[in-house]
Amino acid sequence: MNLQASLVKKTMLRFFSRPGKEESSEVFRNLKTDMHSHLIPGIDDGSPDLNTSLHLIRGMVKLGYTKLITTPHIIWEIYKNSRDGILQKLELLQKAVQMEGIPVEIQAAAEYFLDEHVADLLKHNEPLLTIGGKMVLTEFSLAYKPHGVKEILFEMQMQNYQPVIAHPERYIYLDQNRKFYEELKDIGCLFQLNLLSLTNYYGKGPHELALYLVKKGYYDLVGTDLHDSRHLDAMNNSTLVHQVQKLMESGKILNPEL
Repeated sequence: MNLQASLVKKTMLRFFSRPGKEESSEVFRNLKTDMHSHLIPGIDDGSPDLNTSLHLIRGMVKLGYTKLITTPHIIWEIYKNSRDGILQKLELLQKAVQMEGIPVEIQAAAEYFLDEHVADLLKHNEPLLTIGGKMVLTEFSLAYKPHGVKEILFEMQMQNYQPVIAHPERYIYLDQNRKFYEELKDIGCLFQLNLLSLTNYYGKGPHELALYLVKKGYYDLVGTDLHDSRHLDAMNNSTLVHQVQKLMESGKILNPEL
């Protein structure tokens, strides 16, 4: 093999190889903040206990993150979490992280399921848990077309909150009604991408919708939506790392500012 052919081969091998730990860490270090996860133990379908929480947090730090804004579910029919309850349990987690000497900042917000409970909170001007001062992470049914969510989102905006739609690519029924994405953007909602949607982790449908929304330039934030070790292991993926790098280069992703 001549010298030129050898150099071409080496270049191709570097191009198609999985990213090394240093490359992955640099990407996530530049991203800085993960703003969607379920790390507070025993509060929802995320971490079941403190030891698991600490394991997951160590894994996130190893990836390169330096700040975690964890977001327990508030789904009133299943997880009756409250603002005060979440903050109390956050404090316990923060103390444990500090005692273990894990170099990361941990805050908490919530992932609000848009239902009558949230409408009632807004009606009574109850303070919501926010990301970055005014952003509120919201979700609706993954299985059924939502009804009445625009009215709740509008009321949030009237109270000076900035709604963020969690993982819009996972509402696969919207593949038949992509105009709804435009409507949500038109009324001022931000979109948050689940990073694992950039792979086939959730299936072909969410993957294709994620690529569609990336192409449209609709994403403003990215999050791991980390629940367990399976999610953590799946984050070590070359496609994901390269896509995150491209999103960061777009200059639209707000995570480093949080």
